[in-house]
Amino acid sequence: MPKLVKDGAITEDQWTLLDKPDDSPEAVVIPAGCVIVPLSVWQAQKDSLTHRSDIGVWIDSDESAFDLGEAASTLPLVAVNFPGFMDGRAFSTARLLRERFHFGGELRAIGAFIRDQMCYLSRCGVNAFQFEDESIDLTEAMKSLNDFTEYYQASVNQPQPLFRRRSA
Repeated sequence: MPKLVKDGAITEDQWTLLDKPDDSPEAVVIPAGCVIVPLSVWQAQKDSLTHRSDIGVWIDSDESAFDLGEAASTLPLVAVNFPGFMDGRAFSTARLLRERFHFGGELRAIGAFIRDQMCYLSRCGVNAFQFEDESIDLTEAMKSLNDFTEYYQASVNQPQPLFRRRSA
């Protein structure tokens, strides 16, 4: 079973990621068990999927957190996809999910992100990391979560900026 970094620890991945369909998202058959479906499938089959507690949704870089909206708060998992490590739109999507749509479940980075982005992704609210390259040493990768010890700006995981923390 594949492994991932979740909440600062290495754990087995219990979820199956469904590929984005070329067409007819309403015709996709979703298997039993914990499944992460593409946003297009979620939108096409929302009525039947909202009753399942084992469904997560993944959002591609050309899609928006607004496309999932308030439904995010009812899901156990949302994944943000990085089609390439230079595509940073998933950072904004993650932050929107946490701050505007009050998503409290597992927020997972998937796709072609790199280890150097883990620290910044966690500041946007991402708490799980599923590397596209399964040969990555997860123990070494976890060290990147602590690349920096202090930040000037506020973030999802540290809501007060440095000047407020210093004056407290």
